[in-house]
Amino acid sequence: MIHGIAHVQVAITPGGEDAARAFYGGLLGLSEAPKPATLADRGGCWFRCGPQEIHCGVEETVAVSKRHPALLTDELDALRARLEAAHVPIQLDRELPGYRRFYAFDPFGNRIEFLEPVVG
Repeated sequence: MIHGIAHVQVAITPGGEDAARAFYGGLLGLSEAPKPATLADRGGCWFRCGPQEIHCGVEETVAVSKRHPALLTDELDALRARLEAAHVPIQLDRELPGYRRFYAFDPFGNRIEFLEPVVG
């Protein structure tokens, strides 16, 4: 039986760890998770996102796609303002029942959805 998601992986280009840390750690406020020694030679970096993780894995090119992780927040407006102030591209879309949302793009072009539940 499947009972959850352990992690999602997004692609970063070779040498992109500092940019990934600035975006996922700095702008989004996620704490970095140590990579196991058995995988450290592959490069990349991992971040905690609640009980799950986001793994930034190294690929030569990052394919443009609508595939994306969707991250829950309770500070959607502040997060959007912080990303816009850092000149991160933002994209709006149709409403999703029960949520306010927007998309942003990390430094590698990965699309990330941010959702805040509508209360009341």
